[in-house]
Parts: sequence; C-alpha cells; structure tokens
Amino acid sequence: MQVQGKVAIVTGGASGLGRATVEALVNAGARVAIFDLSDELGNALAAELGDAAIYCHVNVSDEQNVKDGIAAAMNAFGAIHICINCAGIGSASKTVSKGEAHPLEQFQRIINVNLIGTFNVLRLAAVEMTRNAPEGVSGERGVIVNTASIAAWDGQMGQAAYGASKAGVVGLSLPVARDLARDGIRCNCIAPGLFETPMMRGLPDKVREGIQMQIEYPKRFGLAEEYAKLALAMIDNPYLNGESVRLDAASRLPPR
Repeated sequence: MQVQGKVAIVTGGASGLGRATVEALVNAGARVAIFDLSDELGNALAAELGDAAIYCHVNVSDEQNVKDGIAAAMNAFGAIHICINCAGIGSASKTVSKGEAHPLEQFQRIINVNLIGTFNVLRLAAVEMTRNAPEGVSGERGVIVNTASIAAWDGQMGQAAYGASKAGVVGLSLPVARDLARDGIRCNCIAPGLFETPMMRGLPDKVREGIQMQIEYPKRFGLAEEYAKLALAMIDNPYLNGESVRLDAASRLPPR
C-alpha cells in the first residue's frame, strides 16, 4: 500500500517509537491521528505537523475512548487505511519475591494495555478499513502493524507480565491477518529489541554498557527511526502478511 495520501492511526504516537513513526508517515505524505495519553506531547507534535495530524487523548484499553478517537480521525480525515500500535507499558516483578506473590493487579494492567489495548484499537480500526475502496492488484484496503518485543521469546526474570503481554501480541497477529484476509487487510508485527528510549537514556552508563553487550551488530541500541522504517516497509510490501519480525541486531536476552 502506498503511504502517500493515506490516513493512519498511531497509538503511543506522542513519543518514542510512535512519534518517529508518526513523523515518517507524515514525511511520506500520510495524515495521522496520534493516539496517546500525554496531552502536552501529543498536542505539541500535532501543532508541529500542522494539517497533517491531529491529537486524540486515548486510553487504548478503554473501548469508548478508542471509539471516540476513531470517530475524531474519521471526522478529520474521512478514512482510516493504516493502524500502527505502539502504545505499551512495562513492569518488573518476580512471580514470588520475598515471600510475596506477584501483584495480580499489576499483571492485569500490563495485559490490559499491551495486549487488550492492541486488539481493541485494531479491531475498531479494521471496521473502517473494510469500507475503503480496494487498491492495486491485491485489492488492499488496509494495513495493521502491531508492536511486540523480543521479550515475547526471551523474557527475563521479572518480566512475566510484560513477556506474556508481548507474546500475546505475537500470537494475535497471524489469526487477525487470517480473519481480515477476505477484506484485503494485512496484519504484521514488529518485535523490537533494545532500543534507545527515555528509560534507557536514564540508566547509569555502566548499566547501559552491560545491556549493550547483549547486542551483536550493530553494537548499539536501536533508533526509533529504524522501527519507523520497518513499519513503513511493512505497509509498502503487499506480500508481507501475518509475520512477526524481530528488529534486534541479533541480540538474545539472557535470563537476567
């Protein structure tokens, strides 16, 4: 699918991987609805991008919030062709620590945002995609890109909730691709490795160096724009469907 002239939703679009993807889409000629909870960052980015973007305050795990955000995107731009799910949160808690069980509320919160939130947005966006006119020899109507993590396979100690949520996103993507095939909608998944994020930048140098040793080549943290490049490549290639692609410079996470 050509990005030029299309309309995209990007969740978690006000910062990090999501922001880089929003900027790449706009630079490629798309208009974008930024879904996020950070009003300050979201409004600032939308103002910077002008008529090519709007900001919507959206909690991805809340059904009505997402419906309202999609309605705003439709009202502003008239269609939805692309949905990129970058919204996600992390946690660190062992299954049992100091004689206490992992807090169930914490586990549920991670699943609600990372897994249920991803499905909540894509299912509602897909409804609007089915109404698009088919495009090209494949008759495409839409493209969905989900965001997992290499923790889906390599989850470390303390990542039971996070690893489970991201494994769920991987497991979700192929059945969704199969469900939506007859409608001309593709669904793929990116599983980033160790990326240069605000959380990573806040770590002490020695900790960063230790983490970086787990990366093979290039021996550095990934850049948000590298995620965005892969997302746009997934949109562009009509034969790429139902895949989960690790973007990790050949890194494999150790147990801790």
